Amino acid sequence: MSHGFETRTLDVTTGSSETVHDLTRECASFLAEVAQGRSGLLNVFAPHATTGIALIETGAGSDDDLLSALHHLLPADERWQHRHGSQGHGRDHVLPALVPPHATLPVVDGELVLGTWQSVCLVDTNKDNPDRQVRLSFLG
Repeated sequence: MSHGFETRTLDVTTGSSETVHDLTRECASFLAEVAQGRSGLLNVFAPHATTGIALIETGAGSDDDLLSALHHLLPADERWQHRHGSQGHGRDHVLPALVPPHATLPVVDGELVLGTWQSVCLVDTNKDNPDRQVRLSFLG
């Protein structure tokens, strides 16, 4: 039985370098407040044309490996048609096609269900815009 929809916007500062920013703690805190033991779905959405949401292990090098892989797939050079901002910024606009700007995750008894090493992360390769928002929405 659905009890409703709760949503909140997080303000995230990613800084002036490419980053994989862990949001898992913020997701768990949001669910502790709004889910109140209910099961449902958590949607994590970044309303930006140059960011993505990834489920990835952090702290053991996988986050750096992701950024390295993105550098290989999407080099920051002048090959891109989209050419405003810093050199290679056009690739930032391609990022969401590879790392989508959203994830929908199961919530069971008020707890986010993730694999042992999974974290919910904002992936931001756009060094021109350090101020981001992420919308958390619980349906349960």
